[in-house]
Amino acid sequence: MTDFHGPTSGIVELPHRMFWQTDRQFNLDEPFTLRWMYEIVLREAILPRELRAWLDAPTLHRLWAELYLPHGVRRDWEKRHPSLRRARLAAPEQSQPHYDDWLARQEMT
Repeated sequence: MTDFHGPTSGIVELPHRMFWQTDRQFNLDEPFTLRWMYEIVLREAILPRELRAWLDAPTLHRLWAELYLPHGVRRDWEKRHPSLRRARLAAPEQSQPHYDDWLARQEMT
């Protein structure tokens, strides 16, 4: 993940394949929009070069606990990158999505 050096500010436009809306521009200086773009990329990217192009490793770690992701996506990313799981568990509880409680119970079984 050290080679993830995607944009962290300004206006970006996702490829149509990843986001089918007419207006595919995201203002990354707006926190909500930055998180939304990361959620889209994590769900829709199919090639490693797409992840490298759109995600920034420090930003991904900072946002990880706040991202709303399908269980399988979160599980697989945390399995491959244990530092993301540690970041989620270390985040204040109010920043974590409610499904994290469910996820933690699943991991204990």
